[in-house]
Amino acid sequence: MKKTNIIIALVAVVALSGCSSYRNLKNSLYAPYERPEIRTDSVYRDTGSADGVNVEYVDTLSFGNLPWREVFTDPLLQQHIQKALDNNVNMLNAALNIKMAEEQLKVARLAFLPQFTFNPQGGISKLGNADATKYYTLPVVASWNVNLFGGLTSQKRAAQVQLLAARDYQLAVQTSLVSNVANMYYTLLMLDKQLQIVNDMTVLTKETWDMMKLQMEFGRARSTSVQSAEANYYSVQTQAVDIQRQIRETENALSLVMGEPAHGIARGTLENQSLPAKFATGIGIQLLNNRPDVHAYEMQLAQCFYNIETARSRFYPSITISPSGAFTNNNGMINPGKILLSAVASLTQPIFMNGQLTAGLRVAEAQYQQALNDWQNSVLQAGSEVSNALVLYNSSAEKSALEAQQIATLEKNVEHTQLLFRQSSSTYLEVITAQQNLLNARISKVSDDFYKMQAVVNLYYALGGGTQ
Repeated sequence: MKKTNIIIALVAVVALSGCSSYRNLKNSLYAPYERPEIRTDSVYRDTGSADGVNVEYVDTLSFGNLPWREVFTDPLLQQHIQKALDNNVNMLNAALNIKMAEEQLKVARLAFLPQFTFNPQGGISKLGNADATKYYTLPVVASWNVNLFGGLTSQKRAAQVQLLAARDYQLAVQTSLVSNVANMYYTLLMLDKQLQIVNDMTVLTKETWDMMKLQMEFGRARSTSVQSAEANYYSVQTQAVDIQRQIRETENALSLVMGEPAHGIARGTLENQSLPAKFATGIGIQLLNNRPDVHAYEMQLAQCFYNIETARSRFYPSITISPSGAFTNNNGMINPGKILLSAVASLTQPIFMNGQLTAGLRVAEAQYQQALNDWQNSVLQAGSEVSNALVLYNSSAEKSALEAQQIATLEKNVEHTQLLFRQSSSTYLEVITAQQNLLNARISKVSDDFYKMQAVVNLYYALGGGTQ
């Protein structure tokens, strides 16, 4: 008992001599992680303000909190998203990452308990004509690392935040997966609509070609006009072939994301989609809480914080208590055997370690600063993505409205040029140009309608994927 008291006294002296006070020791080795100050105000531009000044919204029920089933309401799209969440390899691997992090946390928690080993030994010896001596030892040895300077505590806390980061990664993969499936699904709807427009234009250009052949028979048109009309007809057909190729490639890509062999994708129509049109996004600190990837960066920062505490704890003594108990006959001298008990306490104080401890601490501090920079940049990146999604939505909606008026005018232009051509008051070039302009305007409007839908998907992702 006296020896134990001496060891405890030595430990206290060494511990207190390694820092200015016990309070400083506690703050440097046992302090929990606290979120540092970073820039969160005005992280994205208000696209609705005329002067472009950043505006911060305050809202509690924002678009960023909607679960994906309330954002993407198409039943077929919901089925595809659910298949992807169930079968996608990245989602499966993310779940395995969580299991591995959970096991590491269990190890970190069990490190506070002593280790036990059982190492039975026995043998027979014989000297000359003497009787053989049988000996045996059945020892159980324990080893307990006393967590006096916070090394085990900081390692446990680092494992805890590593588990949180793994869960954040799973949510980030889920958000990205939902967004990718929705984007490819809406791409198919856009391509279907564009193919329909091109097919309709194919019929119109064929009628124009036939009309010009008829006009040439009556001597009211030249062969050049017929050739131009024929070439325009084939040009429109090539666009249809190109769109069909894009449809097949998009279907193959979406099948792969869902973890299935390439196949056709069941889908609705572009006109029947219903997506939110008003957004209260919220910014600032809300982005830190909603974006799983941003939160994962913070958990990496917290892990680096605890790595610093672990590095600091290595400057202080390590204490190991090793009790043991054995049933032995003491090399054959005692028969039957008896219980042998012993206990050893050891203290190791680093004095000169070739600069390894100091270098380890400096590396841990540098890694913390890197993690802080990455976290700050992830917040700014998230704000930029929100801003880009909003400006894409607003600009696409504005362009689509203008293109609707343009299409109405071009439809009249096509009708009038055809009528004038029949009356020999217009040239074949005016007819073909009017048809090409109408086709391009219709294709552009469908593209901008898709971009507006894509902006909603991007905004869903940029705000963290809702409540999942």
